[in-house]
Amino acid sequence: MPDDDGLLASLRYLFADIIGDEDEGPPVLPDACPAHLGPAVSGAIHLMIEYQSTSYAQLYVDRLNRFVGRRGVDDAMLADIAQLLAQRMAYEDPIRIAQLKLGEVNAAGGLTARSADDIKKFRLDELIDALPAVIADPILGMLDWFGWRHRRVSIRFSANSRFSVRRLRIEAGLKRWRLFSIRYAKERVWVERWLHMIDRSLTKQPAAATAVIQTATMISGYGDPYRQGIADWHAIIDGLAKPTFDGVLALPDLAAAITEARAAIMPDPRQAALKRKIAEIRARVPQAAS
Repeated sequence: MPDDDGLLASLRYLFADIIGDEDEGPPVLPDACPAHLGPAVSGAIHLMIEYQSTSYAQLYVDRLNRFVGRRGVDDAMLADIAQLLAQRMAYEDPIRIAQLKLGEVNAAGGLTARSADDIKKFRLDELIDALPAVIADPILGMLDWFGWRHRRVSIRFSANSRFSVRRLRIEAGLKRWRLFSIRYAKERVWVERWLHMIDRSLTKQPAAATAVIQTATMISGYGDPYRQGIADWHAIIDGLAKPTFDGVLALPDLAAAITEARAAIMPDPRQAALKRKIAEIRARVPQAAS
């Protein structure tokens, strides 16, 4: 099962990262990777190393390698998978924001060039989700008891003093524990499901594969937009793509249906317009015989 394979791979690279098993250097490009995609994939590999570790970069390569040389995957499609996979694996959390801010200091060679502060708004549970689950779970329980789980706080990411830079280094250093975090567990499940849906589309309805790949653009950032994107993605996959692949819904043009559903998305936590549109699309086609 693809999801099980992804779980085992994630755990293997997690423990390699924690114990510092980084002796083999950066991973190499898949042999069958088109030459003109080499620079982009190499850039993604270096991003994964900066973001997390060499073993995390290897996980990226292993995930991408599922589609290298695969029938029905042309160069443009592989390039899209490579780009969107890298963007999602380097998801934006407080640790990443600290890394990027610290990068400004390193690029400037110190504090001589002052940069503007970045003030980000997070929910408390979103901040806690970046911590290892063994630490986060009791804190989340306490927040629930006080009714503060969804309370929003502003966090300043500054590089304008030695103290603020020291704090950035501490925050960025938490990347060593990122793969134990609640947020990473959620992201791993999502990435593996997205890749699995691409795989199923290539097998069941190849014409829809590009549309399925592009659904990754629905999810970005953090906070409410991120949570809305995740919820909308699952609504479309569970309401249209999965039942089509399962043979439950006889949808002849899944790509068009996904495009139509995405056009109905509104910034509404209830997803009223999206759910109505998915129901309309489903009502046009017969249910497959069980």
